[in-house]
Amino acid sequence: MTDSASLDHASQPLRMRNFYLARQPVLDRNQALYGYELLFRGSAQGAAGIDPSAIGSGLSASASVIHHASQLGLPRAIGDATAFLNVDKEVLMSDMFAFLPRERTVLEIVRSVEPDDAVIGRMTELASHGFRFAAEASAHGASLARLLPVIDFVKMDLRELPVVTLLSLAPRLRTTGKRLVAEKVETHSEYRTCLDIGFDYFQGYYFAKPTVMTGRKLSPSQTTVLDLMNLVTSEADNSEIEKVVKREVTLGLNLLRLVNTPAVGATRRIESVSQALILLGRRQLQRWLQILLYAEPGVRGHSQSPLLMLATTRARLMELLAQRLRPGQRNVADVAFTVGMMSLMDTLFCIPMQDIVEQIPVIDEVRHALLLRKGFFGELLRLAESIEQMGDADDAVLPALHELALDGDDLAELEVSAFEWSDKVVRYAI
Repeated sequence: MTDSASLDHASQPLRMRNFYLARQPVLDRNQALYGYELLFRGSAQGAAGIDPSAIGSGLSASASVIHHASQLGLPRAIGDATAFLNVDKEVLMSDMFAFLPRERTVLEIVRSVEPDDAVIGRMTELASHGFRFAAEASAHGASLARLLPVIDFVKMDLRELPVVTLLSLAPRLRTTGKRLVAEKVETHSEYRTCLDIGFDYFQGYYFAKPTVMTGRKLSPSQTTVLDLMNLVTSEADNSEIEKVVKREVTLGLNLLRLVNTPAVGATRRIESVSQALILLGRRQLQRWLQILLYAEPGVRGHSQSPLLMLATTRARLMELLAQRLRPGQRNVADVAFTVGMMSLMDTLFCIPMQDIVEQIPVIDEVRHALLLRKGFFGELLRLAESIEQMGDADDAVLPALHELALDGDDLAELEVSAFEWSDKVVRYAI
């Protein structure tokens, strides 16, 4: 593996426009974040992957994905999580891997790859440099046996494999020492079934689907945060807000930790709640409280709820899109952020969204966005949700882009900025 050649190859300028990406979380058995599968799509043609002719090169679609990951800065997109990247034979046999953080990269062998001697030899070589490999069981069929000695993860698609097959196949694969990943886990019951079968990791948006539970009560910390949000929006005095913060010791400690992070920019250490409230300001205080609703007390970093990662990323992307589409209107960007954060509160609280907008005072535009996906903020929310679900066959991203008169030129950069911001918030500010 010639790293210098790889670096030269990876640094060649690209002439690709109109693409966007999604990162789909991979969670461990405790529902903590393990990694992300990165998916790219060209908005010009709307097909999965990127059309190689768009860059005037013989590179395959997955090659251009990796090039884009290089341009955007893979660590910015995944933080310190593990990246799962699809690779075909053309990419596998090429020399473009030097820029990837090999200790945090899993190369997923796609369906079209025939595991002949050359492929197995190349995988063995890359494994010696620290790369790991994954393959999807139903995609490779009988060929999976040839791949098993050189892969670390076996993925199983719940939409392609019936439960009876999972029950027989998973135990056999576990005896080989492979890590098992359940794909397209869309409901909590599917997650529980795969957990019982013995899967190690789970991919899908089961954790983001609202499950209404009658009679459910909010935790004391969530109630306090909601009380504070109402005080902030009703423009209560700082002294009144300070009393509520001091009543909840953990809340006060988190606030002081937040204002003393480099992101806030305090010139000297802040030691009191009253100073912290003045430094933070109402706008940032409201934003922090919205984020805190999703945080699990006593848990920090990537062990946090995946719902928190999704909500902060969605909210930040919507804010950045609003800034791009309506520059100079800060209030519009703030509202977009709030819609993004509130859009998952039905899942967070396990109560219908209709009840939430009745309990938390919101303007009509926010209500229409959350309940009907209507109006400017509703369109932003539909776009963000469509990107998150990009692996689905029914691609709704292009219609959403069209509705907003937005092209894909800058979308991927805004997404990576949102990913990076969310990662920092979860790691340092909670």
